[in-house]
Amino acid sequence: MSYRKQEGKDLIIFATEDDHAIPSTVTLPDPEPQPGLILPDGSINWNCPCLGGMATGPCGVQFREAFSCFHYSKEEPKGSECFDAFRQMQDCMVKYPALYSSPDDDDDASELGPEFDIKNSVENMGNESALASEDHTLQPKLNSKEGHDKKVVNVSQ
Repeated sequence: MSYRKQEGKDLIIFATEDDHAIPSTVTLPDPEPQPGLILPDGSINWNCPCLGGMATGPCGVQFREAFSCFHYSKEEPKGSECFDAFRQMQDCMVKYPALYSSPDDDDDASELGPEFDIKNSVENMGNESALASEDHTLQPKLNSKEGHDKKVVNVSQ
């Protein structure tokens, strides 16, 4: 037979094997739907995780102004009147390079390791001669200083 013991703020429940032999009758409520970026009333959900915290950082005010301008824009092309708001946001972001990466740092794959760094792989492919075999795999010819390992990239559909 199970029993409970209260120790301060903690509740300790001791259960026996017999308690776990009976299937649980607990039913969980249906999860509440999570709103997306745009709420049902058409307004912007600034708490959406899809914004990645941009609305609350040191340039949050500028981001919200620029994003709001673009979202509610009626001009054609959309957002063409928001140039100044986006410029102010960019000027702010430049002041915080540790938080906001530069436009050249848009390739996050380099953080995963060299095998995921497409940008560098493409640049290096120009320096190596690649031989295509009948099975559609590229096998770069490596320089002698790079060792005897072969790199194989499968490009088949």
